[in-house]
Amino acid sequence: MPRTAESTREDRAVEPRAETHAHEGAGLHLHTRTLHPPVPIPYLTRDDVRITAQSATSRLPGRASGKDLVFYGGLGALTVAGALEWPVALAVGGATWLVRSRKGKGPQEEEAEARAEKSATRERGSTKKSVA
Repeated sequence: MPRTAESTREDRAVEPRAETHAHEGAGLHLHTRTLHPPVPIPYLTRDDVRITAQSATSRLPGRASGKDLVFYGGLGALTVAGALEWPVALAVGGATWLVRSRKGKGPQEEEAEARAEKSATRERGSTKKSVA
């Protein structure tokens, strides 16, 4: 089967290109082989970039308030300055974040948690009575 220019181009695109180099030094002959595999370069459109950016930013948490930034920044600055040890700063920052995140819950979420706790308590009480 005769090879055409197109089939030769396709073969080159699939197979990695190789170069052979001969190095001479101190009476030794060293032959090395360098492979150049084909690396496809993706073509990105403006819409591809926009959609990817929107999906990535939708997964990020909301913006922190200025008050939070000042608090955590000050905590970090005190740690760097040596006024606080890092485990203490970590504990204070974690406890503060936990308390603030619990405060932000709406009344519906708090009621649902209270109902879940009550039903769990009832189930534990009923299993204790049936065992006794």
